[in-house]
Amino acid sequence: MAQLLSPNELKQIMADAERAEVEEALARKRRDAEQIDDLKRAFQNRQVAPEAMDRINLAVRVAAEQGKREVLVAKFPASFCNDKGRSINSFEPDWPKSLEGYGKTAYEYFQRELEPLGYSLRAEITSYPEGMLGDVGMYLRW
Repeated sequence: MAQLLSPNELKQIMADAERAEVEEALARKRRDAEQIDDLKRAFQNRQVAPEAMDRINLAVRVAAEQGKREVLVAKFPASFCNDKGRSINSFEPDWPKSLEGYGKTAYEYFQRELEPLGYSLRAEITSYPEGMLGDVGMYLRW
């Protein structure tokens, strides 16, 4: 006949289960942080693709055919900005100074290649997860 578990044994089982849950949550948090670090490193080193002008031409043509006057050309976490997206969220005129990595590279490409043709660029925060600044969207306008 099996012996009934004692209250102390049950408390230990509960404590072990809780400890395992906390350990799993910490491991998941570490993995998430590593993924974000990997994405940020890739973002910092990314360059504008050689076929960018062809892609832009196609995107603006399709948007114009649909009656639109802008197209989303880049999206990235606000945390990748040096001010975490604050100047973009506040619509400050010097928001481009907050860009880093690919955001800055894309903005410089815009200034060099597209602005002289009459295009403009705007940025906005496109999401607010848990009330925090989420993603930045950069829109090419004509």
